[in-house]
Amino acid sequence: MTLTRRALLAVSTAAALFGLAATPAAAQKAEKPSLTLGVGGKPLLYYLPLTIAEQKGFFKEEGLDVTINDFGGGAKSLQALIGGSIDAVTGAYEHTIRMQAKGQDIVSVIELGRYPGIVLVVQKDKAAKLKTIADLKGAKIGVTAPGSSTNFFVDFLLAKNGLKPSDVSYIGVGGGASAVAQMKRGEIDAMANLDPVITKLESDGDVTVLADTRTEEGNQKIFGGTNPAAVLYLKRDFVEANPVTTQKLTNAFYKALKWLEKASPDDVANVVPPEYLLGERALYVAAVKASKPTYSQTGVIPESGMKNALNMLVEFDPELKSATIDLPKTFDGRFVKKAAETIK
Repeated sequence: MTLTRRALLAVSTAAALFGLAATPAAAQKAEKPSLTLGVGGKPLLYYLPLTIAEQKGFFKEEGLDVTINDFGGGAKSLQALIGGSIDAVTGAYEHTIRMQAKGQDIVSVIELGRYPGIVLVVQKDKAAKLKTIADLKGAKIGVTAPGSSTNFFVDFLLAKNGLKPSDVSYIGVGGGASAVAQMKRGEIDAMANLDPVITKLESDGDVTVLADTRTEEGNQKIFGGTNPAAVLYLKRDFVEANPVTTQKLTNAFYKALKWLEKASPDDVANVVPPEYLLGERALYVAAVKASKPTYSQTGVIPESGMKNALNMLVEFDPELKSATIDLPKTFDGRFVKKAAETIK
């Protein structure tokens, strides 16, 4: 992009945002009212704010017609965004850091999860031999998809314990019933996944937990503090060209966070599609209760969280060890700030 065009886009964005401040959000018309959003494993509780925004009609309230494409994993959603086949992604924050190192300008606009909620478990029949992370050398490890946040999480844990990603075999298992089935059949030795998959396996006695990021204590132990999880991220060019659309998307997700803040696990189970319950409503309710602390309370990514995410990636990614990352560029907080001012 030429310097002149960047300047014009910056002026246009500033003018639009000024207009947003001066005019009620409902009166603003989105530049792109119909758009496509990608996600990798929508039934996972990691992405619950997206399902809430959809099921509670928050996108429609903002005048948006959002088509949701559910890909096999977060890496595939990212590829679709880079390729131009979708407009936005509900995905892991760390992708914004990795893409910056690759020269791709991707920016997050609202934090949906302050903790990853990812849990590393081992198959119960192999728990006697796989007691620590270091014992995983040579193991078959299931992840939602290669290159996704669950994959990064295991890479980080391996590096912290003197192992390399090549010391294990990764297998994409998705984030639903197939992941549960593969663990139960013993096709994998260990797995990094999320709720409700993890709570299902725990309640059935199929697994032993090695690392858990669903709680503040777990995150402190593993990362030294919070670590941003799911966010809404877009290409910066899209944000600059469509500030009203971006604001409306942010508003919808902010409404979902505020709804979740007050909702009970039973309320959540009443809202999500029936198939998300995996045939066991009580189990799903328990999974929501276990994951409730993971959701962002403000929508804002704290500076400490950004640093923790970068430190995690640097631990195992050689490309990032030599890269200069401008962390403030990975999060544009203007939109969530405006949402917080107008949505109570």
